[in-house]
Amino acid sequence: MSNRPAAGTPARLSSGIEGIDNVLGGGLTPHRMYLVEGAPGTGKTTLALQFLLQGVHEGQAGLYITLSETRDELISVADSHGWDLSNFSILELLSDEGLDPQYEQTVLHPAEVELGETVRNVIEQVNALKPTRIVLDSLSELRLLSQNPLRYRRQILALKRYFATRECTVLLLDDNTSDPGDIQLHSIAHGVLSLDNLVHDYGGNRRRMRVAKMRGIKFREGYHDFTLDTGGIHVYPRLVAAEHHTEFNAAVLSTGTTGLDALLGGGLIPGTNALIIGPSGVGKTTTVVSCLIAALERGERCVYYVFDETLTTLMIRCATLGMHLAPHVESGLLTLRQIDPAEISPGEFASDVRKSVEKQGCKYVAIDSLNAYLQAMPGERYLLLQMHELLGYLNQQGIVTMLVLGQHGIIGDVQNDIDISYLSDVVVLFRYFEHHGEVLTAVTAVKSRANAHERSIRQFRLGSGGVEVGEALRDFEGVLSGLPSYRGGTALLGSAERVIDTSTR
Repeated sequence: MSNRPAAGTPARLSSGIEGIDNVLGGGLTPHRMYLVEGAPGTGKTTLALQFLLQGVHEGQAGLYITLSETRDELISVADSHGWDLSNFSILELLSDEGLDPQYEQTVLHPAEVELGETVRNVIEQVNALKPTRIVLDSLSELRLLSQNPLRYRRQILALKRYFATRECTVLLLDDNTSDPGDIQLHSIAHGVLSLDNLVHDYGGNRRRMRVAKMRGIKFREGYHDFTLDTGGIHVYPRLVAAEHHTEFNAAVLSTGTTGLDALLGGGLIPGTNALIIGPSGVGKTTTVVSCLIAALERGERCVYYVFDETLTTLMIRCATLGMHLAPHVESGLLTLRQIDPAEISPGEFASDVRKSVEKQGCKYVAIDSLNAYLQAMPGERYLLLQMHELLGYLNQQGIVTMLVLGQHGIIGDVQNDIDISYLSDVVVLFRYFEHHGEVLTAVTAVKSRANAHERSIRQFRLGSGGVEVGEALRDFEGVLSGLPSYRGGTALLGSAERVIDTSTR
């Protein structure tokens, strides 16, 4: 996100989290006070530690002031991430040291401790250490010490003015234990980062953040998914396709199957996406793999996101059809990613796709299937919005994208989980049909925005050599309904030697 600071504006300060810096267009404005709010468990402490560790990396002094957690608890959190906190100071205000007369505190319940004494302790430490980055954890304790909203607000304003004179960048952590509608701190803070932790009936928690407020800079609005794992917080900025246009060659590329190329009007075009749609077992995945192998043989990098089956099953099944993926995986041209929809957020998935395209140079992206991807979303409306941006991004990057969508039913009334055909540039439809006691497969291109495609319906078959697409089924009527009538003598795939008697029809 391009956002250059105006002339005379101090350089941005990195938050220590690349995704947050990206959302903010470069980072935080230094020498300001920021509020980080969220329920317990959303990752506020981890974010604050990363903020201070980034300061250590840049040679800046840091101070962590804790009123709610002990030093040992903070060190334990850091150890779980492999971090060393010895390079910045930790001030534990509510510790056993409070019994020492120099602290002039009565160590009882926080509400019984004089707020002025606590604030003086903070000021003394800041004067002594002269830190560039400060974290105050947490405001809920100060709120209890203040005992009334007016005194609480006045103390926060006083701290803000004091920190401003010391050229400090301050993070205030708040666990939202007060009235949920109380947002008085939003008006005091220069910026507000809000963290959420969503719990679904099944699968892992979904964490997301948004910039509720940020003065003086343009930032990317809305929610951004993030993960909290070993190594800290990783934020995945919301994808905006319009920000990622590049120039590319739009020459038609072969699918590797002559009949399929003819059906599509020559093949697939970079900067378009193809939706492969049909009932289970009809050959959608194999068709996608055959297109990828054709690209791999041209030396193009591909990434295949597999939601529905294991990678081992996929490779074994393809090998039986003469499509060997292992050599391409070993060469590094093909990347296979097994995706668990219960454990990944849409933002994380989109970020992985971007990494494959921008850092690994992939030219083909396959997603198999959208049915499983739907389960990673809170609702169909959000899937469509996510897919709209993701497909728009891939198209503007000149990527050939292949999407698989399974349908319910075998013959007759076949239904979809979701209609995404309007987002697709190419739609390839598969159908089963019955003929002479056999279940055969038909394929047709029902849509193509990029080139003139055939309107015919062709026979499709999986053989030992991979995908086969035959001649147009011009002697059949009602193929797409699954119950066709045959009025001719055109030979079918593998049936050239068969003589068909049509005298009784």
